[in-house]
Amino acid sequence: MKEITSASNPQIKLAAKLHRRRHRQAHGLCTLEGTRLVKDALTMGAAFHTCFITASAADAQPDLAAQLQQACPLYLVPPAILDKISETVSPQSILAVVPIPELPLPSTAALSLILDGVQDPGNAGALLRTAAAAGADQVLFAPGCVDPFNGKVLRAAMGAHFRVPIRIQADWEEVWAALPSGQPLYLASAEGSIVYDEVDWNEPSALALGSEARGASSQMRERAETVAVPMAAATESLNVAAAGAVILFEAARQRRDASRRVHPDAGMKGVR
Repeated sequence: MKEITSASNPQIKLAAKLHRRRHRQAHGLCTLEGTRLVKDALTMGAAFHTCFITASAADAQPDLAAQLQQACPLYLVPPAILDKISETVSPQSILAVVPIPELPLPSTAALSLILDGVQDPGNAGALLRTAAAAGADQVLFAPGCVDPFNGKVLRAAMGAHFRVPIRIQADWEEVWAALPSGQPLYLASAEGSIVYDEVDWNEPSALALGSEARGASSQMRERAETVAVPMAAATESLNVAAAGAVILFEAARQRRDASRRVHPDAGMKGVR
């Protein structure tokens, strides 16, 4: 294990640059902070570019350090250096640089999630985590969204980036091209024309969720049928991550129930 003690080291400089979207895109790399995310990436067989760890963390987790040494160059760094490449207020003693995950897209997407202008990293990460848990086949980031490989999104998603295919769409033509022709498209809206659990989610379909502040784009409103989550009186609306979770897990429930009717022993693996 090599040691780095200078902030001017090229590997440290590269890791620090990855705080910015343009550098992530230019290098095709992003950073994972914390033991949990790094272990998750190892478990899912992700590729690693480099990793940085403090002496105390290496001593406390020798098995993890050994795994990382086999996966990529592992550098021992003092806490002060880790502070310089971390995006968190309290760095977690380990940081990995990995290629931006690009899981293969399914040949047919039975359930797609589209984020339309969602800019809050916490909400975007929570929706990715929910999409992976509910068995979505792909998540599309339409124009105007936060970068899904932003550090805050990665931490909020809790490893979902390695479980569900994610694509950033440069324009709306790319969004429409990523959806199977003729597939129903639903947009979550407080003024929805139908209730979310009245939709037949067993049919291949796509769910769109709009911006927290501005709602859905005009492009999405022109194409999608709106669905609502009914709420008790005096409740204005749900947070976009909460609304997405309600609808996605209704879709998962319907698909699971349908699978059980065909294969009585099937569990969550049958939702796809």
